[in-house]
Amino acid sequence: MVEAVQNEWPHVQICPMESEKIDASAVHDADVLVVRTRTKIDGALLRGSSVRLVCTATIGYDHIDTAYCEANGIRWMACPGCNAQAVCDYIEEALNEVELRGTIGIVGVGHVGSLVAKMAERNGWQVLLNDPPKKIGVSLDEIAKNCDVITFHVPLDATTYHLCDASFLAQCKQGALIINAARGGVVDEQALLSSGHPFMLDTWENEPTINAEVLGNALRASMHIAGYSLEGKRNATQMCLDAIAKEGQLPSISLANYASAQTSKGDSSFGWLDKITNQLKANPSSFELLRKQYHLR
Repeated sequence: MVEAVQNEWPHVQICPMESEKIDASAVHDADVLVVRTRTKIDGALLRGSSVRLVCTATIGYDHIDTAYCEANGIRWMACPGCNAQAVCDYIEEALNEVELRGTIGIVGVGHVGSLVAKMAERNGWQVLLNDPPKKIGVSLDEIAKNCDVITFHVPLDATTYHLCDASFLAQCKQGALIINAARGGVVDEQALLSSGHPFMLDTWENEPTINAEVLGNALRASMHIAGYSLEGKRNATQMCLDAIAKEGQLPSISLANYASAQTSKGDSSFGWLDKITNQLKANPSSFELLRKQYHLR
C-alpha cells in the first residue's frame, strides 16, 4: 500500500507505524487512519484530531466506536468479505486434521459462513445453518442438538456476546466439536472449558493475553490468523484504497499494477494447524509476536 500511494498520490503523506504506537498524538494531524483490529478507535484516540475517515482492513469492526465516529462526522469503513476464503480454508484444514464427518452447524451465514457451507457440502457433510437476522436456517437449539461440529462466523455485538454459553453447550451432543474463528467474545471460554466439549479456537477473549488453561485444553489453537492470507490482505488493501480515493477525490489505484512484496507463502501442507498449535502452546505469552511473524498463506 505504501508503494502504491507514494507512486500514485505523490502529494499524500503516508506514515506507517506499529499498532501499539498509534495514539492521540500520532493521529492528531492525520486526515485518514488505516488500522486493523488491534487499534481501538474511540473518542480517546480521535478527539481533537483531523481524522475524517477511518478504514479498518478487516471484516470485523467491533474495535471501532461507530457511534462516536458518526456523531462527530467521522466516516468509517470495514472490508466485509476480504478474507472470507482464507477463513473458509482454515476451517477446512481444521476439519481435515481431526478427520471428522457427520453434521456441521454453521452459525452466521454471511461472507464466511456461506463459503464454509459450500465447502462442507463438497466434503460430504450434512449442513445445518443458523442466521436469524438473515432469516436463514434452523434455530440455535436445533444446531446444538443435531450437530457433530459447530462453527461460529458471526460479528461480535451485544446480540452475539457469549452466544455460545453454558446453556447452549449443555444442549449440544456429547463430544460435539466447537470451533470459533469469529471473535473471542462470541464464545464463553470458561463455560466451554467446563463443558467437556472438544474445541478449536483462533479468536480468544482478552487477546493477546489469553487464558493458559483454555489454550492448554484446546484441540487446535491459533493466534487470530484464520483470515491471514495473501489474497485477503490484498483484497482489504484495495478496499481501503478505494475508500480513500473516494473520500479525497483522488485517482483510483489498482493493486493489480503492483507486484506483491510477499513472494513466498507460509506452510499450507497438511498438518500446518497442528504445527501452529504446538508453537502457541509452547509460547502462550508470545501470542502477539507469533501473530505478527505469521507467514501469510
